[in-house]
Amino acid sequence: MKANYTAIDGGVTAPLGFRAGAVYVGVKSRKKHKPDLAMLVSDRPCASAALFTTNRFCAAPVTLDREILKKGRARAIVVNSGNANAGTGERGLRDAKAIETEAERLLGLGEDEVFVCSTGVIGAYLPTQKILDGMRRIVPDLSPDKGSDAAWAICTTDRVRKEASYELALSGGTVRVGAMAKGSGMIHPNMATMLLYLTSDVRAEASDLQQMLSAAADKSFHMCTVDGDTSTNDSAFLLANGASGVSLATGADRAAFASLITDVCVDMAKRIASDGEGATHLIEVHACGLPTERDARLVAKSVAGSTLFKAAVSGRDANWGRIMAAAGYSGADVDPAHADCVLRSAAGEVQVMSDGFGVDFDEELAAKVLSEHDITVIVRFRQGDGEATAWGCDLTREYVRINGDWRT
Repeated sequence: MKANYTAIDGGVTAPLGFRAGAVYVGVKSRKKHKPDLAMLVSDRPCASAALFTTNRFCAAPVTLDREILKKGRARAIVVNSGNANAGTGERGLRDAKAIETEAERLLGLGEDEVFVCSTGVIGAYLPTQKILDGMRRIVPDLSPDKGSDAAWAICTTDRVRKEASYELALSGGTVRVGAMAKGSGMIHPNMATMLLYLTSDVRAEASDLQQMLSAAADKSFHMCTVDGDTSTNDSAFLLANGASGVSLATGADRAAFASLITDVCVDMAKRIASDGEGATHLIEVHACGLPTERDARLVAKSVAGSTLFKAAVSGRDANWGRIMAAAGYSGADVDPAHADCVLRSAAGEVQVMSDGFGVDFDEELAAKVLSEHDITVIVRFRQGDGEATAWGCDLTREYVRINGDWRT
């Protein structure tokens, strides 16, 4: 079901009852113009859902948050950028717990009501005292108007804030959904590599939210890649505080709300891929005509993640062989004799392959197509109804520069 929603201002604090704040504490850098600590707080308890990285070498906050999530209700989130608190052993867990405990004290909350998140350099201990002091500065100034400040504070190599908010009409009234995310490098399926915070003032059960978030991630973040690396800190949260007084009363309400959550997650996944480290292109890969959806997902993700194809896009080279090679090694059931490939952008469309063979095409037009920021690759087979879409970006010299001195 397609949700009937409208974009509004406000970001992650657009839903009723949410406040945020952010400050600079110097977690890693000396860039005082950019905050590096954020807090997101609900005025009332929230039904909570979350997803976490599949990386076994997960960060201390992920371990802590998994335990907090078991209660299904929370009130706040604390996020620092610049340090991942990963690979820090027992001390890392103690530091994360200390942040949670102090946040709960400052906000007058009970135990296990604050999620803690970190992003940044792996293997360094948190400057915990700086973070504790920073929270003491944030709490008195928490405001519904500071959602965008929080969205900027959680960024690392991100070039832009990633935030959005919407109103959705349900049978019992109107609810709001807000979002903020970060992600630019270490992005790959199985939670991509990102932090995501979704808020809503709808009244809902945690189990329903968990199901919706999982389904949304499967069509969005699990289909998003920048560089093939899955982070130690990936986390996605959905908090609903019921402040609107409107519940998911009918099946149509639940379907509409779930559809909106999926659309927001797809939007954030595309923003993350578009803002990939050093990227100059967003690449959308649509695979269709496969025997099953699983086959289509494999093809789409394989093409979007192909290092060779990503490099070709950076050079505006319509090298369709790299596309089909990626489809061929994807593990999907593909028949090369029934494959077409089309490149499309605002500059036009060019078919580069038909029935498994290359075709004569206008190289100049193809270069123009690949010069646009948003590029669509259509890989079409004639083997069934399976289809899927994945998102990635090109690979540039700037990516190497950023990651060559990321730690130092």
